[in-house]
Amino acid sequence: MRIHLINPSDVSFGVAVITPRWLYVLAAATPREYGDPHIVDETLEQLDFDAIGPGDVVGIGIHTLNALRGYEVGRAAKARGAHVIYGGIHSTLYPDEVFEHGGASAVVKGDGDRMWPAAIADLLAGKAQRIYEGGRIEGAEMLPARWDLLPKDRYMIASVQTVRGCPKHCSFCSVWRTDGQKPRVRASDALIEEMVNLRRLGFRFIALADDNFYPVTLEDLRMADRRVDKSTYHRLKAIRDERFELMEQMSKLPSDMNFFTQITMEAAEDPEYLAAMKKARIKGALVGIESVTPEGLKDVYKDFNLSGDALAQRLQQFQKGGVHVLGSFIFGLPSDKPATFDATAALAQQARVTLAQFVMLTPFPGTLDFQKWEASVGDNAQKVDGVPVTRHWLIPKHRRPKVYAPHPLMSPEEIRSRTQGVWDQFYHLPLVWERAQCVKSMKSKLAFVLISKLYRQMYANTGISTDSARHSRANRMARLLAKPLVRLFSAQPMPHLQIPA
Repeated sequence: MRIHLINPSDVSFGVAVITPRWLYVLAAATPREYGDPHIVDETLEQLDFDAIGPGDVVGIGIHTLNALRGYEVGRAAKARGAHVIYGGIHSTLYPDEVFEHGGASAVVKGDGDRMWPAAIADLLAGKAQRIYEGGRIEGAEMLPARWDLLPKDRYMIASVQTVRGCPKHCSFCSVWRTDGQKPRVRASDALIEEMVNLRRLGFRFIALADDNFYPVTLEDLRMADRRVDKSTYHRLKAIRDERFELMEQMSKLPSDMNFFTQITMEAAEDPEYLAAMKKARIKGALVGIESVTPEGLKDVYKDFNLSGDALAQRLQQFQKGGVHVLGSFIFGLPSDKPATFDATAALAQQARVTLAQFVMLTPFPGTLDFQKWEASVGDNAQKVDGVPVTRHWLIPKHRRPKVYAPHPLMSPEEIRSRTQGVWDQFYHLPLVWERAQCVKSMKSKLAFVLISKLYRQMYANTGISTDSARHSRANRMARLLAKPLVRLFSAQPMPHLQIPA
């Protein structure tokens, strides 16, 4: 009997940008009596089904975008006589669907850190439950990953999670509904130990794979301090203090280590926090800008963001604080107009955003947008090959619509083509080279250009292009770009590195 952990994907590039953390956390949760699990990340290479035998246990983690491939893998594993356990956000939201389409033996909902061993034991004993409730575990219970099982020279950036949950309530995001709005913070000592282990392996770039690295804003503290009952204030202050302690310890790690994270715009109002990030060498952050207009921000329940010139100035505060911004923008909002696309491209340049992604509004399960959209179409939903678009993840990728909800001003194809145009404009080589001046050495400039082009190939051309020839070229180009980037991002292992005092 063997344990398998599989991250499904339709597309494999041979190497990948960021380590899929959940695979290696569940590997750590796998009892040693079963031996080391067989780990397959299909973004690297497709699964060899001959490796799965009767009586094996196969764990498959799925989100909405890879659910269809995950179901394909699960059915094939079941046909070979294996027990199939599903987890991940999509399984949590649609456990019954996993049994119907994926050949599931059981489903683990919520956090799998502590429930995975119980599900394995029950399956092997022939007394499996249908659903295992993992719930939301606290930071002290979160496991470090088994990074010793990583394949060598296949990932550019490692990943560590410092906090789960996000206090915001953006309409397009499911995190606050599935992971909760209460931040669950891991202790800094455990995090530093995991970071040291990764540097020992030769990783000098680490993504802090958090829902929101800035879980307590200054406004949160001000509001809590106004209350007669100070318990909320003290709880939030403790979380903030833990963040500063973590960043102080990170600053003592080897000087060639750099970090990236995900954060909300309010952090730009907090000079003390930005200064701590800079000292900790947190060099970049994905910032959800979403829209450059006040109307667009209201569309997504994110009117705590700024717009226009004020937005550009706010984003520049990150740059002044030493934090490069990966700006995330959404197109296809009800208030968007054709002029919104040009305005967004101009704003990204004006704000000196280092990298950017431009996504089309997609109603994902677990979000308020999806709930509203599903209710609005009801039983009249358009169908593709007999599948309603309200279950778009069950439609083969090449047959799925690019835009789901009708727009008051633009056709789906106009939104898609204008979005593609903004990608092409922002990642035009002369502009990429201009932005590359944000780093000093020629090696770093080359890495910046390559990562910019790779990002565009993987997310714009592979993700939203409807031109099959362009799609194929993007896949080939991504493979060519990714291999040298792994070498540029790696460093000599430091097997004897000690944890800072």
